[in-house]
Amino acid sequence: MKIILDTNVLISGIFFSGPPSQILKAWQKGKIQIAISKEILSEYHRVAEELSKKFPSVDISQILELFTVHAEMVNTQELEVLVCEDPDDNMFISCALGSKSKIIVSGDKHLLKISGYQEIEVLKPRVFIDNHLN
Repeated sequence: MKIILDTNVLISGIFFSGPPSQILKAWQKGKIQIAISKEILSEYHRVAEELSKKFPSVDISQILELFTVHAEMVNTQELEVLVCEDPDDNMFISCALGSKSKIIVSGDKHLLKISGYQEIEVLKPRVFIDNHLN
């Protein structure tokens, strides 16, 4: 199963325990595949670097390197999607379309509102775990 991880889920999984951390562990064990685009990877880096200043004991570079090497990189240049209230969230929909993923894991209210667009489900981390990992 291939999914897209919203930045908030990735960051929560790196810095805190709980459902987002369980999702990252499932990915590391090969139970799920994660697709990313250059835009998503850039956002992951930007947000992680900001948070690493607040949590210097957490080494984010190794985790982000894993994404660079092991996540499926999707070219979304020709997929201009403008469906989200927050334009920054469109990159997750574009990545889902480009990778043929049917699930975006996110707690973002703007993404959750458009769940069902092009048959892409937007699920909160706990719902994803309950429905797909248990």
